[in-house]
Amino acid sequence: MEPHPELKPHQALPPYTRRGFIALTALAASCTQAPPLPKNPVPRRVTAPGTHQSPESGNTGSLSGPIPRNPNLALDSNFNRSAGITFTRVPVNGKFIALTFDDGPHPTNTPRLLNILRERNVKATFYVIGRSVNLYPQILRQTVAEGHEIGNHTQTHRLLSKLSDSEVLNELRRCRDSIAQASGATVRTMRPPYGGLLPRQREIVHAKFGYPTILWSVDPLDWKRPGVSVVSSRLIQGASDGGILLAHDIHAPTIDAMPATIDSLLRRGYQFVTVSQLIAMKSEASAANATATPTNS
Repeated sequence: MEPHPELKPHQALPPYTRRGFIALTALAASCTQAPPLPKNPVPRRVTAPGTHQSPESGNTGSLSGPIPRNPNLALDSNFNRSAGITFTRVPVNGKFIALTFDDGPHPTNTPRLLNILRERNVKATFYVIGRSVNLYPQILRQTVAEGHEIGNHTQTHRLLSKLSDSEVLNELRRCRDSIAQASGATVRTMRPPYGGLLPRQREIVHAKFGYPTILWSVDPLDWKRPGVSVVSSRLIQGASDGGILLAHDIHAPTIDAMPATIDSLLRRGYQFVTVSQLIAMKSEASAANATATPTNS
């Protein structure tokens, strides 16, 4: 079986059969469904743009100095279907990078993240779970309205490599339909929960939906909650041209890590794009190279 990250809980388990016990042991640490909306949310203190508070305060400002901003990028998102079936990164010319968030939408963390991204003019890709979309459709609509890309992360966050082909397709179909019903957004890519999707399954998904399987080049293991500074440092140090950064917007400390992470990468010259824009850059480069290659007649 293809290796995948340590599993995280996502659904109730059966009684303690041998198989159930093994699954319970494996699914010990994250990726839970978003909790219900709080009835009486605590208001946050608002500060002037560019100022700093501690992460616990909920401020979205830069950690020091004025907040840097991603440039306005008029880039194509329509990549060629032949661009590839699986991506952990994308070969591109230039310091372009994609920031991705899994397992939302979350009722409080995702809106706070959207504020951080908006202040920095950064567009990210959100790999959402269909059942959470059904719970919080208004948050998905806001995410789409602010120009972010939505990706398919299945309906119920099951380990796809353990499912039949029909079950895999059903998980993706239901999530696609939940996204369409909530926001009308077009889905171009998918990310399998835990990175678990067999090569044969990836080919089936690509043939059926046109989705390339999107993995990642940097995993900060934020679901283990190593601390805000550790998450930020891992993302910054792991970044490289054409990289795909993995994070989870269901964890508050991950959101706290985003201002320092994004600001540092912007100051290092990186430009943030969506996953589809990143793949489209590869498609365009491939087409240009094919045109420039002489043929024998």
